[in-house]
Amino acid sequence: MIGAFGAFTYNLNVVQFSPEEATRVAQERNLWLATVRPNGRPHLVPIWYVEVDGAWYLCTESKSVKARNLQAEPRCSWSLENGDSPLVIEGRARSVAPSQAVIAAFRAKFDWDIENDPDNDLVFELTPIRKVMGKLIAD
Repeated sequence: MIGAFGAFTYNLNVVQFSPEEATRVAQERNLWLATVRPNGRPHLVPIWYVEVDGAWYLCTESKSVKARNLQAEPRCSWSLENGDSPLVIEGRARSVAPSQAVIAAFRAKFDWDIENDPDNDLVFELTPIRKVMGKLIAD
């Protein structure tokens, strides 16, 4: 699938992870999420996440800075925590109603029932578009 990411063209089928990266994505607890405020100032925050079927999900308060930023500008970047083995992704975010698989993933990974959390009321799906740093995968 071909689309546009700002002025760049991307292919949603090309973001691939090495087996080691896929294991890290499944096991690590936090990612660093980079968004931009309406005035252009960056915002960087750690947050819990889960990965389900190639998309990454986070749950947050709808009034949080990150939520407001992503609703205004869905382009974002994120990275796993370990800077000694960087995995940095560019992508797009959209708010979604969480599937049962996403709800179950948060419950299994964090013992967190996102359906009944009154404070964290918004789920974002992050779709990877480009791996900026990480192991290169040969075609």
